[in-house]
Amino acid sequence: MKYLKLIRYQNLLMLAFMQLIFRYAFLKQQNIPLALSDWQYGLLVLSTVLLAAAGYVINNIYDVGTDSINKPNNVVVGRGITETAAYNIYIGLNVSGVAIGFLLSNIILRPTFASLFILIASLLYFYATTLKQIMILGNFVVALLLAVSVLIIGVFDLFPATTSENQAQMASLFSILTDYALFAFMVNFIREIVKDIEDVNGDYNQGLNTLPIAIGINRAAKIALGFAVITFILSALYCNTYFMENKLYIAVLYWFAAVLAPLLYFIVKIFTAKSQKDFHHLSTILKLILFFGILSILVIALNIKYNA
Repeated sequence: MKYLKLIRYQNLLMLAFMQLIFRYAFLKQQNIPLALSDWQYGLLVLSTVLLAAAGYVINNIYDVGTDSINKPNNVVVGRGITETAAYNIYIGLNVSGVAIGFLLSNIILRPTFASLFILIASLLYFYATTLKQIMILGNFVVALLLAVSVLIIGVFDLFPATTSENQAQMASLFSILTDYALFAFMVNFIREIVKDIEDVNGDYNQGLNTLPIAIGINRAAKIALGFAVITFILSALYCNTYFMENKLYIAVLYWFAAVLAPLLYFIVKIFTAKSQKDFHHLSTILKLILFFGILSILVIALNIKYNA
């Protein structure tokens, strides 16, 4: 169990589920060729999960001080697992993830795409060691990497299979992936700010310069509120433009119940949030919004099939 806690397996399962949903609930339902076979796509998911796991390991290594204050029950490095063992696990996960990425890049005859996996591994390392201490930038990088985990599906499964005949359809599908990547980025960016507020005591004691430390908890919460309002408006407009106009009424109902209503709840609750428990609750709400927002791609696919 200590090793599962080290790699934060719940988040990895969510990441893998998200990538499988996009492929099998959405892309596979379209009348298009895909570049990767099922086992090759499985390797893409595995590579992404391995790199994310490595990121969590290096993060846990460098977060021992802050987690000892903020989340003492979650600390495993130095207790159940030695720091040396954690570093070895980190190296093993990274090498495996990048190696699989290199293999896939050569399979689709795009060897330069392997640099994407190296970039992801590097960013995760620099986030844990340096970027986390830089106000806003660390939040931005984490949110960006989640968005990349959506875009990488199009890069490896759509782009290599694009021809002059199917270019318009492929571009449309890639655009949908981009929309979801943007949604994931915005929700996760807000969540990273909320998590910084939740962890403000431990971060302050470790000398970090997160947003709530630099400008105060109340102002940081207002910034999170502002981004949440923007996300709510854009999500509502997206629902109206793409779901309503295409008469995907089941998808509309789902989007209202699973995304817009919880976002509105978050906006209302952050006004009165004061304690660490309050902000932990709001962080969980955002995680659920992200999960059910991604799951909407399945609802949309079923709604289109039902309408047809």
